Amino acid sequence: MTTTTTPPPPSALQRFFDSDVWYSFRTSPVAVTAAIIAFICIFCALFANWVAPHNPFDLATLELSDSRLPPAWMEGGSTKYLLGTDDQGRDILSALMYGARISLFVGLASVVLSVVVGVSLGLLSGFVGGKVDAFIMRVCDVMLSFPAILIALLIDGVGRALFPNAHETLAFGVLILAISLTKWVDYARTVRGSTMIERNKDYVQAARVIGVSSLRIMRKHVLPNVLGPVLVLATIQVGQAIIIEATLSFLGVGVPPTSPSLGTLIRIGNDFLFSGEWWITIFPGAMLVLIALSVNLLGDWLRDALNPRLR
Repeated sequence: MTTTTTPPPPSALQRFFDSDVWYSFRTSPVAVTAAIIAFICIFCALFANWVAPHNPFDLATLELSDSRLPPAWMEGGSTKYLLGTDDQGRDILSALMYGARISLFVGLASVVLSVVVGVSLGLLSGFVGGKVDAFIMRVCDVMLSFPAILIALLIDGVGRALFPNAHETLAFGVLILAISLTKWVDYARTVRGSTMIERNKDYVQAARVIGVSSLRIMRKHVLPNVLGPVLVLATIQVGQAIIIEATLSFLGVGVPPTSPSLGTLIRIGNDFLFSGEWWITIFPGAMLVLIALSVNLLGDWLRDALNPRLR
């Protein structure tokens, strides 16, 4: 008598590698290239303490005699500083890694906060409807009537006026809040539209019939079915949040001067751009473009991969 053994079910990782999303990713040269660039930038930012050749913000190691050195391949450059130095003798390559860490942190934190606020309000607005829906949507309309960078400047300026001697952590919190207040509207409107479709489906009506509370229906049943567009939107808006942070830092109202981001480095280098030291501002600008472009390309690919109409 022969017995047949049932093969074990595939693991979550194996199901992912067998999915259409993974096939779409590995067959898309643009997505693979963008993922590699994003991974390198994020890896260097996260592990800057070990990857960076110098600590550009350690005042004890700075030498003013090495200030404004050109990149290593130019005349007068040094192999000690591959991308040259700034006006204080800081290594540009190391400053890029440390600056990218701050930009990525602010960008990711602001997007996470925007997702939490926007998804919650959008879910409530689309599921409850009525006056609640009307009120939340009018707030969204008011927020959309102002440019995002203007709102961020206003919130950041008010925060610094109220807390002029605030700790560095509080300054980061104000900046993250300023960016989040300009981005949550997109998530709220997207989730509201999806929720209004889902609330009329049979599984929601069946849950109501058996006495499931509205909060549980929204959290357990509706929310998982509206997260697809949110994931795509969040991926794309990471790059936008990083650019807004860089813009605020370039204007001098972003991160504290003691923890400069890519925007701060660009602003510092802009003072020396026309004197010939182009590398002080060009390399931070190129790093910012690489991060934002790679993340946006990944977001575009994810939008197409998760849209069944485009397959």
